[in-house]
Amino acid sequence: MDKSGPTVLVLASGRGERFAESGGATHKLQALLAGKPVLRHTLDAVAASGLPWHLEDAGHPGMGDAIAAAVRATPDASGWLVLPGDLPLVQAATLRAVAHALAQHVVVAPMFKGVRGHPVGFSAACRDALLDLNGDFGAAAVLRAQAARKAVAFIDVNDAGSVTDIDTLEDLRRAEALLAQR
Repeated sequence: MDKSGPTVLVLASGRGERFAESGGATHKLQALLAGKPVLRHTLDAVAASGLPWHLEDAGHPGMGDAIAAAVRATPDASGWLVLPGDLPLVQAATLRAVAHALAQHVVVAPMFKGVRGHPVGFSAACRDALLDLNGDFGAAAVLRAQAARKAVAFIDVNDAGSVTDIDTLEDLRRAEALLAQR
């Protein structure tokens, strides 16, 4: 594992309110998918990628706050792949592809059939902007600013898991069906 390479930031500090509103009896990250918690699936893919990673699971007011805290916790990283913990079907190969492309670009975002997915990779050039994040909007402002500078690379991936997040019980059922097709 190359500790100097980009670090995967697994964000697991959200409240999961939409999942509860949809009838979920547990936090969405603890909901079972094929007998294993959603977050465990995500962490297994991250571990299989061979990339260094950090789990940010302390309570934060918003995704921006969680990203900033995770970047602060990984000061030696050469960049970061921001991965919400509720993407249990993301493939290790997608994580590696984003990390590889990040060596040549400021920001890298995977695309699956024309839909932007996760993880989004940010080089060290984005450190200060990521550290300044707060609130509910994650790193969208950093992505937009870099896109305006034509510094974002979009890479095509063959990974439905990069766009399959779990926000509701229906999402969980859809993920179960996709997992069964693999």
